[in-house]
Amino acid sequence: MAGYILANHPRGEIYVGVTNNLVRRVWEHREGVADGYTKEHNIKQLVHFDVLETVPLAIQREKNLKHWIRAWKVALIEEHNPEWRDLWDEITR
Repeated sequence: MAGYILANHPRGEIYVGVTNNLVRRVWEHREGVADGYTKEHNIKQLVHFDVLETVPLAIQREKNLKHWIRAWKVALIEEHNPEWRDLWDEITR
């Protein structure tokens, strides 16, 4: 299981999600297969992810992050990815 954060550009719109297959789910966002907020706002860059051991932990992490204020989410991203690089290549190697 993985929790993830996508962005449309550095410090731009962000989206928090959870999935059991990170590569597949990010690919869906990148290709516009996933309708909704990410497609409407062109949010395609993976800027942060956490690998979690169980479904309940992953779901709880997503819920927690969605309730965080934006500044905390930005700080989390910048702690591990200060340049807001797209981590797609990192997960598809």
